[in-house]
Amino acid sequence: MDLEHVLGTQKFSFEKAQQAPGWLKEMRGEHIPETEEYGIASFVYNARKPFYPQKFHDFLHGENLSGKLIRSKGYFWLASRPEYAGQWNQAGGIARYGFAGLFWKAVPKEGWPEDEEYLASIKKSWQEPFGDMRQELVFIGQNLDKQAVFDQLDACLLSDEDMLKGKAYWQTLADPFPAWDQTEEQ
Repeated sequence: MDLEHVLGTQKFSFEKAQQAPGWLKEMRGEHIPETEEYGIASFVYNARKPFYPQKFHDFLHGENLSGKLIRSKGYFWLASRPEYAGQWNQAGGIARYGFAGLFWKAVPKEGWPEDEEYLASIKKSWQEPFGDMRQELVFIGQNLDKQAVFDQLDACLLSDEDMLKGKAYWQTLADPFPAWDQTEEQ
């Protein structure tokens, strides 16, 4: 459409626009945000323990969520791959996971960036004894049961007993995830 048919026509009436039902609802504070109207919400799952690889794999491949998952993404930490961050991306029916990189905890200090702002961002998420190793997954969905998702993911975390067994034991755990091409940039 040519802009001359839309702009400068003098056909817009602010007075008429004020009478529109949507405008009036907004002005009166009666408008229901689409997120509420359609039950859309987002939340972040964080944890400072690694996942049992098989349990987390089963979670990702299961039909275990109530509601409709629209988008999810983030980083995960498998006990069997203690130095590496996994990357998760899902949008609608398309999902992908794979190698994201090394956690900074696994990188010798001489390999760290020198930029102060970047270092501050690393330190912001640092928590001993595992530094930046963590679960950080974002979920966006319609009528999702946040607590049920948290409970299911918590059930994937290593038990305190298995945490104490250490990384050598963790690496013996069953791991159904494909090998990660660690030279591939994500």
